Amino acid sequence: MQRQSILSLPAGLLFLFPASVFVIAFIILPFFWIAAVSFTNRTLTGRTALEPEFVGFANYLRLFDPDRFLQSGEFGASLILTGQFVFFSAILGQALLGLVLAWFFYNQRGWVQSLVQTVAILAWIMPDVVVAFAWFSFLDRDAGTLNQILSGLGLGRPDWLLALPMASIIIFNIWRGTAFSMLLFSSAFGSIPPSHLETASVAGASTWQKLRDIILPLISTHIVTCLILITLWTFNTFTPFLLTGGGPAFQTEVVSIYTYRTAFQFFRFGLGGAVGMVMMLINLAFALVYLYILRSQKVRT
Repeated sequence: MQRQSILSLPAGLLFLFPASVFVIAFIILPFFWIAAVSFTNRTLTGRTALEPEFVGFANYLRLFDPDRFLQSGEFGASLILTGQFVFFSAILGQALLGLVLAWFFYNQRGWVQSLVQTVAILAWIMPDVVVAFAWFSFLDRDAGTLNQILSGLGLGRPDWLLALPMASIIIFNIWRGTAFSMLLFSSAFGSIPPSHLETASVAGASTWQKLRDIILPLISTHIVTCLILITLWTFNTFTPFLLTGGGPAFQTEVVSIYTYRTAFQFFRFGLGGAVGMVMMLINLAFALVYLYILRSQKVRT
């Protein structure tokens, strides 16, 4: 017998209409507007603000000009800094540390586990601005909490945001995002049938063998999902601007800050639109690679 739909097609479309309006107004239309602007020399002030001219691929050629591509403060240098920032803070930092913490507390019960999970959730849900200013105070050279502790131990007062700016924002981003990875992996560990680990224990498997041969293969899809999300989030995050403003001397000017500086400090909307389109293509490439890996894992299983 043919199953009948609960809602008719017009009723279903009516329910989808409000969400569709928001998607079109805030995602689809801005995307096409940015794509169109990237082919013009539109600015915020001057003649080209009212009468922008079509310049073809001039903005894209400007971004990838080999004579200036890797110069400090240019797009290529920002891409390299962003790659370092994503690799060390997202992949080696958040994902790996989150996995280690989740495994460490996997068999732990009681108030310690609850306290750590609560602190992790608080770190994750706090607004970026609040967290950034808290870390700015924590890393301050003269009155920062970290330097107060170090000076008490006779280790001096390093100027973290001036002498080690990239390391500072990497550590900050690891602290900020590890909570998500830990909670995701904790949920993944909880879905593993206890009989798998009990059988391995009876067979004499060590903790490392259980992790390598049972745990990691079973949560491989969760690992890929975590890497997809934190890579995209870290690649597009703007929070480091609140700590360093992209400085000193462009040493922490990741691509998101470069885009902001180009479009909203120098008011070169055309060039900023080109940067935005390139970032979108890079995000798409990241997502496609991870989704291909995820699909390959599902086929093998």
